[in-house]
Amino acid sequence: MSDNRHERNIDLVKRQFSEGKLDRREFIRYGTLLGMSAATAYAFAGQPLIRRAKAEKPQGGTLRIGMRVQELREPHALDWVMPSNIVRQVVEYATKTGHDNVTEPYLVEGWEVSEDLRTWTFTVREGVRWHNGRPLLAEDITWNLEHALDPATGSSVVGLMEGYMLDRVERNGEEVHELWDANAIEVIDDRTFRLNLKTPQVAIPEHLFHYPMFILDPEEGGRFGANSNGTGPFRLVEHQIGDRAVLEPVSDYWGEGPYLDQLIFVDLGDDPSAMLAAMASRQVDGVYEGNVDQIQTYENMDHVQIYEATTAQTAVARGQVDQEPFTDARVRKAFRLATDSDRLLELAHAGLGAPTNHDHVAPVHPDQADLGRMERDVEEAKRLLEEAGYPDGVDVELNCKRDPAWELNAAQAMAEQWAEAGIRCRLNVLPSAQYWDHWTTFPFSLTEWTHRPLGFMVLGLAYRSGVPWNESNYANPEFDELLGQAESILDVDERKEVMAKLQEIMREDGPIVQPLWRSVYTVYDRRVSGFEMHPTSYLFANELAIEEA
Repeated sequence: MSDNRHERNIDLVKRQFSEGKLDRREFIRYGTLLGMSAATAYAFAGQPLIRRAKAEKPQGGTLRIGMRVQELREPHALDWVMPSNIVRQVVEYATKTGHDNVTEPYLVEGWEVSEDLRTWTFTVREGVRWHNGRPLLAEDITWNLEHALDPATGSSVVGLMEGYMLDRVERNGEEVHELWDANAIEVIDDRTFRLNLKTPQVAIPEHLFHYPMFILDPEEGGRFGANSNGTGPFRLVEHQIGDRAVLEPVSDYWGEGPYLDQLIFVDLGDDPSAMLAAMASRQVDGVYEGNVDQIQTYENMDHVQIYEATTAQTAVARGQVDQEPFTDARVRKAFRLATDSDRLLELAHAGLGAPTNHDHVAPVHPDQADLGRMERDVEEAKRLLEEAGYPDGVDVELNCKRDPAWELNAAQAMAEQWAEAGIRCRLNVLPSAQYWDHWTTFPFSLTEWTHRPLGFMVLGLAYRSGVPWNESNYANPEFDELLGQAESILDVDERKEVMAKLQEIMREDGPIVQPLWRSVYTVYDRRVSGFEMHPTSYLFANELAIEEA
């Protein structure tokens, strides 16, 4: 292929930017995904590339962060952000999506993509070594891709990559996933590997930053724990579930920092008042996430700095579509029509965020199609229930957790709203640990979902047929086909046309009720420097420093 092989795609996003179809941020994002350097993309957008100055930072000290310390299990199969925040300090990713929503090289130093978006060639960053001194090689990264895509691993990476990396085949009477081609993942040499895709895909670099897509040491077979090998800025020296995790810095880390002598995650339980008290008394220097009911109290603490981000974080009340009464699409839609998202945003989240249309595609997503509001209509909800064979309404049990408190507030408010339509909902409130042990098996539950930079990414993770995080067991062939189309389209206007169809399916047939979109915040002691709020609540502790008290 020639050096200008992806000029046509670059020209497309340049033209869309010039025509006002992409704003500066989205042009920079697409340009870098297609292989432009961040500096070039920012320059074309008429915006300077602002890198945080790596000025002198305090060296040393212990940083204590309040966060649940959960079982780490196999990192490729992690199903929540909090444990990944521990693993992330030790092992890293091929790419990194920054606070500005732009994805750039990380363990790889760059990539090239073919014009048809089916061939992605990556170059491994020179000079990166594992903690044991071994150089990072292309085969280390490809092993991780193969391990994450192995059905036996149980990784949600399958939900992102199935459409372009996997086929479904029958084996021993059971349908399973396997790589679509023997050369789908190809090692070229020690520093070069290639992904050969079944179908075009625009978001490969972003998929490589999906939080379970860690680059683990293949010699450890995908396992992780205290003293595990990594390429990251810290070593995990102690991990006590429900108590604490202790990390110590690596002296010869290849990247920025680390500046700390020690990093400690302190488990303060589910009660947000315990986190508040720990910040007030300076027993911890920061928290994973602030409780929405407590923001005013934090604002009154002189030693505390509040950081906020507008995100696509949310939660969904989803019924398993193979369990009554959720087998009937009319019942599922009735739940949505009985829900007032504007009111829920005020009651459950102090108005911090945005109302939803129950399609799990956010206003911050550049590919969201504007279908107008899905307004509450209690009478239509009653009519649909009667038509589905429930003239006297239905009885359901919604499983939810105590922490964070906004989820329980939302569950209680939804139950009250649903009652007006004849939906009688009992809440089963569980401790967080118990909830996450069973989150994919509940017939009806409220599950929190974190931010993704593109709308189709979460649709693939949560609603594609047969993938590990499809907690609703939703299976719609038309939806799957349209999802594959959306993932392959670079032109944002063309993709919105497909996204409109996906969003309409979610509104009419989908398995969820979505209470609200969240703006999130966290708090750190003013002695902590280098922190920025990432929309996914990911933590990069190598960037942090703390002044002595």
